Amino acid sequence: MRRKVTKAVFPVAGLGTRFLPATKSVPKEIMTLVDRPLVQYAIDEARAAGIKEFIFITSRGKSALEDYFDESPILERELRKKGKLDILEDLKSTNMESGAIAYMRQHKALGLGHAVWCARRLIGDEPFAVMLPDDVISAEKPCLQQMVEAYEETGGNMVAAMEVPRERTSSYGILDVQDDMGSLVSVKGMVEKPAAEEAPSNLAVIGRYILDPAVLRNLNKKQTGAGGEIQLTDAIAQEIDGTGVYGYRFRGQRFDCGSKAGFLQATVAFGLARDDLKDDLRGFLDSVMQIDNAAE
Repeated sequence: MRRKVTKAVFPVAGLGTRFLPATKSVPKEIMTLVDRPLVQYAIDEARAAGIKEFIFITSRGKSALEDYFDESPILERELRKKGKLDILEDLKSTNMESGAIAYMRQHKALGLGHAVWCARRLIGDEPFAVMLPDDVISAEKPCLQQMVEAYEETGGNMVAAMEVPRERTSSYGILDVQDDMGSLVSVKGMVEKPAAEEAPSNLAVIGRYILDPAVLRNLNKKQTGAGGEIQLTDAIAQEIDGTGVYGYRFRGQRFDCGSKAGFLQATVAFGLARDDLKDDLRGFLDSVMQIDNAAE
């Protein structure tokens, strides 16, 4: 029987420079998308997929992220006293059980592969997920849950994939497809951030992975790749002829919340999906469009 995926790694050590000056004192991962921080969306997705152990790769200045998952007895007591029980339930959903969450420090910014390698002792010899909170995915069935269900059939290594415009391939890891089976593709190669004319396809890897522990052994070689960093993509590619690599076309919409434009787009999309916000927000957006059209 294939072992279940119960551990997930969340690389959150980045400085968030694209969101300065806000990230001077606030970790990017707890910046709010509507009324929940980015990291909460990732945690909720992981829980839906059956993840039980959560490993965060952090760096200096991320203490607010750790505090976010702690209990807040005073706040809970005040909400209970004032009868705000619905808000209290939302608050409790952010708490993590003792022992379910661990924090590892990445002391030097040596790449995503290095960040995942930092968790090697906590992962051990088990399959594990990697989730990048910057990638927020709106889906009827959470993306990682879709992947776990597909992984139960394939094993090996699996990366979430989506088509991107050719001119954007230099921003992603790109799959070289061997067999296209619809939702699943078998992979014969992976290229990190290729120029458009050199990209083997336009099928890009985004921030969801299910990986065999053999990838950690590849990362242990500390080989550098694109940008002089230790690339996770390179370590996964070494398993194409070993444990195997698959791309999974997930069902849903991905927002790049590591960029300002993507963050704003996600805020609008998630706001419009809320019954308590959609009418006011849609009215505001309509008025903005009318003003823009009049100005033209």
